[in-house]
Amino acid sequence: MFSYYLKLAWLSSKRTWGMSLLMVLAIALGIGAAMTTITVNYLMSANPIPQKSDQLFYVQLDSWDPNDPYFDNGDPPDQLTYRDATTLWQAKKAPRQSIATGAAGVIEPADKEALPFMAQGRANSADFFPMFDVPFLYGSGWDEQADLNKQFVVVITSEINDRLFGGKDSTGQTLRLAGKDFRITGVIKRWQPQPRFYDISTGAFQDSEEFFVPFSLMADQILSQSGNNNCWKPTESGFKAYLDSECIWTQLWVELPTKADVEQYQSYIDAYADEQHKFGRFARTRNNKLSDVMTWLEQREVVSEDASMMMAMALMFLAVCLLNTVGLLLAKFLGKASEIGVRQALGASRRDLFLQHLVESGCIGLAGGLLGLVLAWLGLAAVKSMYGDWMAELAVLDLNMVLLAILLAIVSSILAGLYPTWRACQVQPSQQLKAQ
Repeated sequence: MFSYYLKLAWLSSKRTWGMSLLMVLAIALGIGAAMTTITVNYLMSANPIPQKSDQLFYVQLDSWDPNDPYFDNGDPPDQLTYRDATTLWQAKKAPRQSIATGAAGVIEPADKEALPFMAQGRANSADFFPMFDVPFLYGSGWDEQADLNKQFVVVITSEINDRLFGGKDSTGQTLRLAGKDFRITGVIKRWQPQPRFYDISTGAFQDSEEFFVPFSLMADQILSQSGNNNCWKPTESGFKAYLDSECIWTQLWVELPTKADVEQYQSYIDAYADEQHKFGRFARTRNNKLSDVMTWLEQREVVSEDASMMMAMALMFLAVCLLNTVGLLLAKFLGKASEIGVRQALGASRRDLFLQHLVESGCIGLAGGLLGLVLAWLGLAAVKSMYGDWMAELAVLDLNMVLLAILLAIVSSILAGLYPTWRACQVQPSQQLKAQ
């Protein structure tokens, strides 16, 4: 029976092809606009590390100006001072912990004919790689001793490896970075978590770093510090004074597998802040936070209000398109009153007629959904061209979004067809047969 309804839907669409095309276009426009914004919002708000996002916690301490909160809502600063971060890291109160900041340096290729180039990197501790499940192509990260002994070791990306070593296994090779020779311990595969949750201080959707070195090297100014740096009080001259200052530029993540671990670590940082308060620091009311990955992204409003508003407007536009479709379906179905009357006279029940016209509505929705996918693809391509490379990973229709678009189109068209179908089924066959 379903195949028969499909045949009737096809014949009906051919007979009123102009009206059918208008409905397909209306649904396609609504689906295209809606799926463009839904896709971007979906990927922006996706869980970047779902397998352990509830075990990774970002540490915040409120060491800021007592007379002026860092954020208007009273949240503590989004980074730590160097001395606070290193003190917590050295205390080893978590099974794993990653202390990090942005870094930059000039890479000098071994090929003398190749020009040196500036690269963006990350200074982090050894736990960074296992904590965040960084995938390796060759080798691995370094161990804790490399952090403690300030060893000149480096992990590079596959892109840098392709550029400098032709894609071969370069572990054990030497990389000339910032005027120093670093031993390569590993090469990571393409790794671009979206959002870049482990450091959103410079943007949640920036590209991942090109190299990774031990954080301990930053204290000796081996590389230049890169990223946001904020201070609320003047500092004395000299790098040592800068490290001891109230300037915030360091991030600390801890891995806490159980609820008891979280409670113990929260107690530890509260006790640390209370101790610092006795020494004349942390003058604000105790305000320390441990935020898991998704809480942290929500707290920092990674999905902006503008993006959410655009999605709401696109869904409203889809609703307007569906209202137009309701009107067109009503005109189309009521225009078939004589045909409906004849079918009723021949024994078709209202249930059969209702299902027939719902199938026709669904077919129109399916066609509109497929065309809407094309429009959504064009819309996402426009988003890429407008906003540049940082949107390249977000403006992509994955399988989930394709299925959602088709489902949304079919369900929307069926809902839009409920009233027109109901009206069509109220036709009295006796009146229609008299008119023939």
